[in-house]
Amino acid sequence: QVKLVDSGGGLVQAGGSLRLSCAASGGYIEPYHIKWFRQAPGKEREWVAAHSSSGGYYYKESMRGRLDIDRDNARNTVYLQMDSLHPENTAVYYCAADNGPIRSIRDPGSVRYWGQGTQVTVSS
Repeated sequence: QVKLVDSGGGLVQAGGSLRLSCAASGGYIEPYHIKWFRQAPGKEREWVAAHSSSGGYYYKESMRGRLDIDRDNARNTVYLQMDSLHPENTAVYYCAADNGPIRSIRDPGSVRYWGQGTQVTVSS
């Protein structure tokens, strides 16, 4: 049973940056796709980014160029660097893991393990 712990959220001004962390325990992340989702108040959870177990990078189109995933298998941790943040990026961000097919890389329904979430607030 893999446990994921999200951290790194906080309050930042528009244009600022945050680096989220997803630390795993109870199992190794290496065989899993690692995904990031977010959920803003009153909205559905939406996919943000993913790093596949085979090394592929996938980013939400509207945030492309402002996101970077870094997987550190030795530390069993994945990081999501977010730059040039906008107020509309305010949400609770969740990391997730699964080993489903690549065609489901953006699908929350394929997630096997979820982190507890970390709040990101971007002020204008």
